[in-house]
Amino acid sequence: MDDRWSEAKCHDPYLRCALYGAAQVALGIKGCCVLAHSPQGCFQLVDAAFGWQDADYTETVTLCTKLCEDEIVYGGEATLLRTILEAREFDVPVLFVLTACGPEIVGDDILAVCEEAQPQVPFQLVPIQCAGFRGDQNRGTDIALEAILERLVPEADGQEHLPHSLVLVAPHANANPTWMGDLNWVKGVLAEMGAIVLATLTHDTPLSDLRRIPYAEGSLLLSHDAGQPAIDALEAHFGIAPWCQDLPLPIGFTNTQRWLSELGERLGARGKAAELIARGEKLVIETCRRKGLEQAGLHRAPTAVVADATIGIPLLRFLCEDLEMIPELVCLRSAQPAARALLRRELAELDLAPRIVFDADVYAARAALAEARPEMVLGSNIERHAVEDLGIPFALRLLNPLSRVRLTDRAYFGYQGMLNIIEEIQNDRLDRYRSRYRRYKARW
Repeated sequence: MDDRWSEAKCHDPYLRCALYGAAQVALGIKGCCVLAHSPQGCFQLVDAAFGWQDADYTETVTLCTKLCEDEIVYGGEATLLRTILEAREFDVPVLFVLTACGPEIVGDDILAVCEEAQPQVPFQLVPIQCAGFRGDQNRGTDIALEAILERLVPEADGQEHLPHSLVLVAPHANANPTWMGDLNWVKGVLAEMGAIVLATLTHDTPLSDLRRIPYAEGSLLLSHDAGQPAIDALEAHFGIAPWCQDLPLPIGFTNTQRWLSELGERLGARGKAAELIARGEKLVIETCRRKGLEQAGLHRAPTAVVADATIGIPLLRFLCEDLEMIPELVCLRSAQPAARALLRRELAELDLAPRIVFDADVYAARAALAEARPEMVLGSNIERHAVEDLGIPFALRLLNPLSRVRLTDRAYFGYQGMLNIIEEIQNDRLDRYRSRYRRYKARW
């Protein structure tokens, strides 16, 4: 093979395009209709987003204009208008119109088409210009959240903020393949501390919840990868204060304790927060003592983390403080300014100096792993295959994409989340020693 080939960089992304991220947000609105103004191939991104949002196919409708060569060359506005009008047969409260690259490149004006069609349809139209060339899926999430806040959230009518009320933002921008477990944990601890969740942007969110957003007292961003522009807009337009803004998300003892303590301060529930912390820490300690934590195999193990910022940043303290591992390489799929600043603070507090790769694609991550040669890699199924020929003993699979069947939502946040992560790590470590060859013949 020509040695020059190895010097050429490929772009093999972990993240899909903006259309996928926008579809994730739109499909989080309960009972909506999502229309992809795109070729049929791009519509597969909407199907993937449907699964990620765990949307109910009996309530949610997805459509596609199925653009072909003529529409891509000459424009597809007439096709889009016809499809919107045909959607009148569906009983839906809102129809999101999402654009792929082709229509935006040829200049299809979906804003004008939606304005023309609005008087002729019984549902509200929300156009979202989210062509893939606008950025990755995190950028698409921010574009769609902006459209929802602009078109579906009413102006405040002068009513005061409801005490102890919250808006949760971007829970789905999370590489935990069962992120709904994280969201449920957050809602559970908030309820125990007396908080009221007025809306979740977005997951299983009815339109009526969006109308309550202006009266929220605070907002809680559940991602380090997307949603910050929405948090800023909520503060600027409605005076909704961001909570836990500069803290890593609650993974591990310290992060969870800090996160719950700030919520306790905000909600006037210090005693309840302390009770949740004590109860949770007892759960983890007693479970590990009784079931057995194989600490010897983790102690001072050189480790690499290949993840999104949402899981990757808080995971570092958990690995270092609680499992006594040594993170030597951190590859993050995104690199938003707030996430960079948060990572720098965490590494300074932990006195760690790993190599850092921001905006990592598969090629960059594999090249960094080949250079670092850690003992363990925490990542996805991609890393499992990437390290097979690198001599790295352990690939610990926690993150999407993941080739495991999970019928239940398993949190990574909080105390039960710690146990879930530990269980995944120990299972993958044991798999390393499982024979690949059958050494016996069954007698039956």
